[in-house]
Amino acid sequence: MKVLVAYMSQTGNTKKVAEAIYSAIPQPKEIKRVEDVTSLEGYDLAFLGFPVHSFGPDEPAKTFLETHVKDKAIALFITHMAPEHNPALQGIIQKFRDAAVGANIVGVFDCQGQVCQEVKTFMLTQHPNPRVRAAAQADSSQGQPDATRLERARTFANETMNMLKP
Repeated sequence: MKVLVAYMSQTGNTKKVAEAIYSAIPQPKEIKRVEDVTSLEGYDLAFLGFPVHSFGPDEPAKTFLETHVKDKAIALFITHMAPEHNPALQGIIQKFRDAAVGANIVGVFDCQGQVCQEVKTFMLTQHPNPRVRAAAQADSSQGQPDATRLERARTFANETMNMLKP
């Protein structure tokens, strides 16, 4: 089985999770930035990772999912600033699922990642949405994803691979 791990990452959170997933997958495998992926042809499974922006996928993530995953086996991994038990996350993660039009989604992993200070300052002081300001005030993302979350990502990769073995 040939596997691709592809990710979008601005602050390094999603990249760390991608590297953890990649480390748990046996050969043959590749790791790339999503921007460098032109097609999922030739891969039996693609782990695709994205950060949350404004309560869902940003336009490049949404466009990639809408145009590249039809009839493909994919596993999504998503990073966000909220703790994993936040009830709003299910709706946010659903937006990534919805963008993956026609894909065979074999698994979804999400974990908290540290919001960068510049973004947090903007959220606190300039964002017009009170929900965004409240999220920034409640931020507990410092130091994430931590070793425990990265281990959970490796476990997710192992479980996903084992589920797909013939």
